Amino acid sequence: MELWTNIRVWDIIDILIVSYVIYKLIMLVRGTRAVQLLRGIFVLLIAWGLSVAFQLHTLNWLMNQAFTFGVLAIIIIFQPELRRALEQLGRGTLFSRSSNAEDTEFKTLIAEVIKALNYFSKNKIGALIVFERETGLMDVIESGTKLNSNISSELLINIFIPNTPLHDGAVIISGNQIMAAGCYLPLSENPFISKELGTRHRAAIGMTEVSDAVVLVVSEETGQISLSINGQVVRDIKEESLISKLFEELRPNKDNSKKPFWRRRGRRG
Repeated sequence: MELWTNIRVWDIIDILIVSYVIYKLIMLVRGTRAVQLLRGIFVLLIAWGLSVAFQLHTLNWLMNQAFTFGVLAIIIIFQPELRRALEQLGRGTLFSRSSNAEDTEFKTLIAEVIKALNYFSKNKIGALIVFERETGLMDVIESGTKLNSNISSELLINIFIPNTPLHDGAVIISGNQIMAAGCYLPLSENPFISKELGTRHRAAIGMTEVSDAVVLVVSEETGQISLSINGQVVRDIKEESLISKLFEELRPNKDNSKKPFWRRRGRRG
């Protein structure tokens, strides 16, 4: 009881602030290579603890040397994440963002994607667009050309124009950015897939079989737009139904067990 009586209100506020900062930092690095680096640091901490507990002097000396230069190494390794955090702090978006602003930005994003899809469909240009959600897609992103660009219909159209360097692959969208283009997706090995489906559709299905991503496909032969989720594909989906489904699956702050993609990234078919 004496312990609790010594806790001040400011101590509780202090703990809550630190907890929130740690939470925001975790959200900042989620789905990036920094996650693997953090796991490596955690392994080093375990090794250091074991060296102390079992008096492994040589290992303990190595760990101490690693931690001596660790701060500088962390600054170098996490430079992209630290820069992004400082940029968001400067814009005032690291700790707070209104749901109305998010919803408006999301609607703009969907409008740009739909505009590009309609262009592809009208001109029978093949396209493959992946929306990252809870499952990180860094391995897929690294198979293509990194862009880290804002989403616009003009950029999407330029990417998929035939005979351009990046058209023969997938675009990965994570949050409100195009993370990479020309990415290679795993092909589905489902033997029951229709023989009419080409490589792009098989790649879309394969991607949604191994992740919770949402994938859009435009057929080069027919111009039809298809939507793939959870290993299934809806072919020739109409614009109204497509927009409704995208809002249902990707809209920020939707009420389900999975976090929306907003918070978190080929060949012809």
